[in-house]
Amino acid sequence: MTKRFSLGFSLFLVFSDLAIVVLALLLATHVRMTLPYGREASTTILTLPVAIYILTSAIWFITYLLSGVYDPKHTVRLVGELQVIIQATFFAFFALAGALFMTYRAISRLQIIYFAIIALVLVCLHRVAVRGFFRLIGGRTFDARKVLIIGTGETAQDTGRTIKSYGWAGLYLVGFVSESDQEPTPDQTGDLPGPVLGPLYKLTDFVEFYDVNEVVFALPPDVSIEIRPIVSALTELSVNIRIVPDYTDLAFLQVQVEDFGGMPLLSLKEPALSPFQRLVKRIFDLIVSIIGLIPALLVMGIIALVIRLDSPGPAIFKQERYGEGGKIFTMIKFRTMYIDAEKRRDEVITHDENGNIIHKRADDPRVTRVGRWLRRTSLDELPNLFNVLTGDMSLVGPRPEMPWLVEKYEPWQRKRFEVPQGMTGWWQISGRADKPMHLHTEEDLFYIRNYSLWLDIQILLRTAGAVTRRRGAF
Repeated sequence: MTKRFSLGFSLFLVFSDLAIVVLALLLATHVRMTLPYGREASTTILTLPVAIYILTSAIWFITYLLSGVYDPKHTVRLVGELQVIIQATFFAFFALAGALFMTYRAISRLQIIYFAIIALVLVCLHRVAVRGFFRLIGGRTFDARKVLIIGTGETAQDTGRTIKSYGWAGLYLVGFVSESDQEPTPDQTGDLPGPVLGPLYKLTDFVEFYDVNEVVFALPPDVSIEIRPIVSALTELSVNIRIVPDYTDLAFLQVQVEDFGGMPLLSLKEPALSPFQRLVKRIFDLIVSIIGLIPALLVMGIIALVIRLDSPGPAIFKQERYGEGGKIFTMIKFRTMYIDAEKRRDEVITHDENGNIIHKRADDPRVTRVGRWLRRTSLDELPNLFNVLTGDMSLVGPRPEMPWLVEKYEPWQRKRFEVPQGMTGWWQISGRADKPMHLHTEEDLFYIRNYSLWLDIQILLRTAGAVTRRRGAF
C-alpha cells in the first residue's frame, strides 16, 4: 500500500525539488561572492543567466525521474529515500558539468560545486521535514488513501496499527468490518485502533460511502468465510484488494507480495501502473498533447465549420464514457452522425452467431457525409486532446467504452479499465473498427500486461500508418 502514493503527492515533490534547484543556484551564487575562495571574479560573471537555471532544472528533473527518486517503492523508508537522492544528485551533477562544458564554460566551477552541495542538503532536509510534518499532524489527509480492514481479530488489530503508523505516507484507516453478518459486539471492538463500521454484508456500501481505496482481508485461519463472492463484488468497484495470508488459493489474478511492516500482503487487485509509470505517462501526455494542439486548433476550427454547413446540429458531440477505474467522464469529439442518431441506434444493432452485440457497421445510415470522411481519417477524435489535458484520457490506452455496452461485459473484461483510457491503443493498430472493441478485450489486456513508455511511443507512430491506410475505420 505504501507503494501507491498519489500522483498529486509525486507532483508536489517534483515541483518542490525544482524550486529547491533554483534556490540552490541563487544561494551558490551568493556564497561564491561572499566566501574568499577561488579566483576573483566580477559580479557580472558570477551572476547566472536564465538559461542556466532552465538547463539545471531540466537536468535535475530528468535525472531524478530516471533514478527513481519519485518512485514510491524507493521512498517508503527514509534511509532508502535519502540513498536514492544522493545517487541521483551525484549523476545529475556530472551531467550538468558535462552540459556546461559543452555550452557555457565561463561559469565558476566552484560555484557549481557549492550548488550541488546546497541542493543535496536542501532536498534531503525537505524530505525529512515533509515526513516530520505529516507525522506531527497525524498523517497526510489531503490525498490520503483510505483503508478498510475486514476482520476484528488479532491479525486485524496488528494490521490497523501498522496502517496508522504509516499515516505520514498518506494511509488513513477508515475502520473495520466485522467478519460476520451480525452487528459487532463491544468485546469485538475493545482493542481495535479504529471504529467497527458494521457487519460484512454491508461491505460494498461502506466502500462506496467512505470512498475507500484499499480493502484488506485480515482474518484468522479459523474464521470460515467464502471470500470469492466478496472479491468478485469488490472487483467491480474502483478499489484495491489485499489480503493477509493464508489465502493463496485465490491467486487467480496477477498477484504480488508486499512486505508491509513485516507482514506479507498478497495483492489480488491493484492498479496496473505504478505511480512512477503513471507520473511519466502523465508528463508525456501533457507535453505531446500541448505540442499537438498548436497546429490542431486551426484544423479543428475548419472542421467545426464544415460540420455545421453539412448538417444541422452542434459541431462537438459529447458522450458519457467509462474511464479508468470505471469512472464516468464526458468524452468530446466532432459530431459525425445526425443529431437523432441515439434514437435510431436499434436500426444498426445486430448480433453475431454467438449472440454478441455488433453496434458498428460500414454502411451506418446515421453517419453524415462529412462524418464518414472524418471517421476514415480519425479527425473526429481530435477534440479528445482536451480530454487528455484534463486527465480524463491518455494519448495511448484502451478506448473508452459506452456505459450501455460495459453493462454487458464479463467480469474479466473490466480489467481494461485498470489503466487510463486512450485516444489510440493496441486495438486500433491491430485492426481498428473491423474488430469490435468489446469482443477483443484481449488486445487491451496485452497492452496492460506489457505497458511501457516505449510501447506508447510505438503505438503512436503506428497509429499514423493505420490512419493512412484507413483499414477498419468507419
